[in-house]
Amino acid sequence: MDEFFSEIEETRLNIDKISEHVEEAKKLYSIILSAPIPEPKTKDDLELLTNEIKKRANNVRNKLKSMERHIEGDEVRSSADLRIRKSQHSVLSRKFVEVMTKYNEAQVDFRERSKGRIQRQLEITGKKTTDEELEEMLESGNPAIFTSGIIDSQISKQALSEIEGRHKDIVRLESSIKELHDMFMDIAMLVENQGEMLDNIELNVMHTVDHVEKARDETKKAVKYQGQARKPDSTPAWCGHLVFRWERSLNDLLESEWDPILCFL
Repeated sequence: MDEFFSEIEETRLNIDKISEHVEEAKKLYSIILSAPIPEPKTKDDLELLTNEIKKRANNVRNKLKSMERHIEGDEVRSSADLRIRKSQHSVLSRKFVEVMTKYNEAQVDFRERSKGRIQRQLEITGKKTTDEELEEMLESGNPAIFTSGIIDSQISKQALSEIEGRHKDIVRLESSIKELHDMFMDIAMLVENQGEMLDNIELNVMHTVDHVEKARDETKKAVKYQGQARKPDSTPAWCGHLVFRWERSLNDLLESEWDPILCFL
């Protein structure tokens, strides 16, 4: 069990680190979008960060799938032990999907805003394009197609550099999105399949809380009865503490991160 929780903690730390990297990437996206011609170092930093996110995400995905295989193949453990393992694995899987979904949303937003910058630069030169036409240009992979038909005097070197730079940003971004797509779907399916199991676990916890509430009420009644009868207190001191600790632990458990049911699109 100690080895299992060690893996859980290691995976949790990796997911937290990915979340930090995603926030850093969002800041770099904003910096790149705010400058007509971003500093090369900013783009290099983003490239390094993107590779680090991809590496850690693959590590987490492989670890979660490995845990899943061990849990499914482990039939000798007690049902309580197995429930603990499944619930811990489910919480981490959902947390991972949540973090990676935020990353995907940030990437898509960056792509759309970069595309908007290209469209505005083209409009300045008098070349208006629809969204469909712009998408076709992006899919061509040839930055020269954006400026074809525009007289050299109508477009500045800075505008041309920005158009070409934004196009390269989008090409790199789309490559990253495609690489992560299979991983997104892989883990999202895993989480979807765990939905019913988590609902059952939560129901069991609620039933346990009901039992604790009843035990606490019974303890109060017993103490009140003893006081009225003026009999020596025979209720063990640890009984009240035990009920309190169980109630507190279960309340903490219910307030943990089990609640969100994520939809991955």
